[in-house]
Amino acid sequence: MIKTRILGTHGLEVSELGLGCMGLTFGYGTATDEKTGIELIRKAYDLGVTFFDTAEAYSKGGNEIVLGKAVKSFRENIVLATKFGFKDGDPNAGLDSSPNRIRQVVENSLQFLQTDYIDLLYQHRVDPDVPIEDVAGTIKDLIKEGKVKHWGLSEAGVDIIRKAHFEQPVTALQSEYSMFYREPEKEIIPLLEELSIGFVPFSPLGKGFLTGAMTSETKFESTDFRNTVPRFSEENRKANQALVDLVKQIATQKQATPAQIALAWLLSQKPFIAPIPGTTKIHRLEENIGSTSVELTPDDLQQIETALKEIEIVGERYSGNYKNFVNK
Repeated sequence: MIKTRILGTHGLEVSELGLGCMGLTFGYGTATDEKTGIELIRKAYDLGVTFFDTAEAYSKGGNEIVLGKAVKSFRENIVLATKFGFKDGDPNAGLDSSPNRIRQVVENSLQFLQTDYIDLLYQHRVDPDVPIEDVAGTIKDLIKEGKVKHWGLSEAGVDIIRKAHFEQPVTALQSEYSMFYREPEKEIIPLLEELSIGFVPFSPLGKGFLTGAMTSETKFESTDFRNTVPRFSEENRKANQALVDLVKQIATQKQATPAQIALAWLLSQKPFIAPIPGTTKIHRLEENIGSTSVELTPDDLQQIETALKEIEIVGERYSGNYKNFVNK
């Protein structure tokens, strides 16, 4: 059974592994049909997942609609997280965290998710044109009104996190973190630990790379955003294969899959980390959840750490139309 973890200082309890719903409708090629998406979300709940992540920017609310339909019968037993921060809900249109826009997104999300409140509302990306104090103030009012329970930031830097937390305690930061991208270990994770803020890693499987199912020859659908990501060029995938080889080696030792090792490694880093792997397939969902039963000993973790230090990851995280997904 999946255990739970606490995010932030106000006791937000979530399953240690959540479900990132983005890929059901957005970013990874053809959208999953609604019936299949609903089945997957309900299966996750049946398997113990109580933490579901979506955003306005994933299909301009279409993702929220699927999630809302799926969880309606057990809404009170779960934590729903969604996000605001883009003009008209379009990542390509630029950023907008103006107070009026935040309020409009919240009203839309409440309707799409078929709920009276949002458990965890994130600013999707920091908007340099709106002081974070104004954003936090708007959230504070929404919390007083009962429309939002907790708030968080995504891909924010140290200074913004401190300022935001001072105005209104931040429950969680959602940013990319995995064996494939370890930048948060330098400054972000120590700060989150200091301020008792939870950490929700997205792309915990390196956008699929750490599953071992991808090679340098793998072709993506034309609408799959990984086509624009330098790290996923054929040349860079070949260069980064050493990391996959390492994960596969450990998986063999532990009688687990590469994905399970990658997730178990994340869960072992800090007790306030709750990753949100996404998938469109039930067998992958079951595999991911199996990671919560994989125990990595201190010796295992030391072996992984030593090996990771020898591997240099090649390629940038984002480019082109997805530049707005990069930390400001």
